Amino acid sequence: QVQLVESGGGLVQPGGSLRLSCAASGSIFSIKTMGWFRQAPGKQRELVARVVRGGSTIYADSVKGRFTSSIDNAENTVSLQMNSLKPEDTAVYYCNAEVGYNYLPRWGQGTQVTVSS
Repeated sequence: QVQLVESGGGLVQPGGSLRLSCAASGSIFSIKTMGWFRQAPGKQRELVARVVRGGSTIYADSVKGRFTSSIDNAENTVSLQMNSLKPEDTAVYYCNAEVGYNYLPRWGQGTQVTVSS
């Protein structure tokens, strides 16, 4: 099993920056990808960024050029650096890992990000 724990959410003004981190534990060797999803009130959960271990990173069009995600293999963490934040970025952000040969999803508990003046 893989466990994921997020940290770093909070309240930030429009145009500001915030960094999220997610620590993985358990069967680390089985992780294929790590990344971030978000869910705003009344909306479906959507992909923000996905990092393939040893490979590339994909981003949602809405965050390209503003958000950066990367895996630290030594620390078994994935981060999400969010710059130029907008009110529409307000959501609960969930860390995600795809595990095993069939890429089963694992989720963190979520962390609230609120962008407001």
